[in-house]
Amino acid sequence: MLSRLISCCALCLLNAVLVLTWNASAGPPSPGVMIPLSYPDGTRILVEIADTNEKRARGLMFREHMASGQGMLFVFEEPGRWTFWMKNTKIPLDILWLDQNKRTVDIMENIPGCVQEPCLQYQPSKDVSYVLEVPAGSVKRQKLAKGMQLSFQLPKK
Repeated sequence: MLSRLISCCALCLLNAVLVLTWNASAGPPSPGVMIPLSYPDGTRILVEIADTNEKRARGLMFREHMASGQGMLFVFEEPGRWTFWMKNTKIPLDILWLDQNKRTVDIMENIPGCVQEPCLQYQPSKDVSYVLEVPAGSVKRQKLAKGMQLSFQLPKK
């Protein structure tokens, strides 16, 4: 009975160490809140919302893959020329910068991940309120272009 109790305690301790190590290593988190986003042709994808400084800073770092029908939508409190880089991002992405009306202002395609510094930085030519990251090739596949308006409804806080 005592050996069973010791084994159980050892297993619990090991589990706690693994959880703490995973969190400390900044491993990939599970997706947060997902909402539908529609392209101009009506195609819908699911996007994860990055609406806090922590979520925006983390972005898609350490993710091994992203399905073609998914993305990450960065939401900012005020418009700005928000700069992005691909540090610790393992998957190539297309980035769309959107103004406050959800209209595409700038697009960068096939941006490679960056696992070793220095990493390039990417910035829009105008102030934006949203930034959409989707798997590389999405812009071409969906025939997206500057000036197109995307549609999504942010969850209430």
